[in-house]
Amino acid sequence: MAQKYRIYINDNTLFITREIPLQVEKIQQIEVEGFGFENFYKNLKSSKKKNYLLLCKNPEGVFKKIKKELTVIKAAGGLVTNAKNEFLFIFRNKKWDLPKGKVDKGEKVKDAAVREVEEECGVKIDKRGDRVCKTYHVYEMNNEVILKRTSWYHMTVKGSPKLIPQTEEGITEAAWVAPHEIKAKIKNTYPLITDVLKSEQLL
Repeated sequence: MAQKYRIYINDNTLFITREIPLQVEKIQQIEVEGFGFENFYKNLKSSKKKNYLLLCKNPEGVFKKIKKELTVIKAAGGLVTNAKNEFLFIFRNKKWDLPKGKVDKGEKVKDAAVREVEEECGVKIDKRGDRVCKTYHVYEMNNEVILKRTSWYHMTVKGSPKLIPQTEEGITEAAWVAPHEIKAKIKNTYPLITDVLKSEQLL
């Protein structure tokens, strides 16, 4: 059984866990009893960057209850390296990001991950490896609260191919980034992306 879940809502993070996570920043605890995600989400609109904590004996049960309140969308993406051990980043919506996109109906998640990377960056994936992690991100679309579950996979390409950003998807730049340059990029990225990189000890 999973010990903890982390849901990203804009610049806010909700932890659902059995024990208080090691945090540098302050964290606000919320009572599990009577907790409703939609009310919590609406109240967040007036909140600036904060961490919230649901401390409970059964994180998986609480998370499943939240999922039932929301519309779940599956997405997949890649942590891609080239022959120089550089990492593939994209620039979209004025932030650095990793390539990812929605899983099509009937499509396998791991296949969607490769397809999205190839479409968004104009590269050919040579090998897809194991899953890096899953991330959860909440946003609003057409007055509906969406929970996007993204599965991230290791991927490699041959050589160091030229990148072609998919401009129709709002990607203005795709770049190979050396490990020592990653810290500069994460100054302008999402907490979710920082966590994917941390899971691979790249930060």
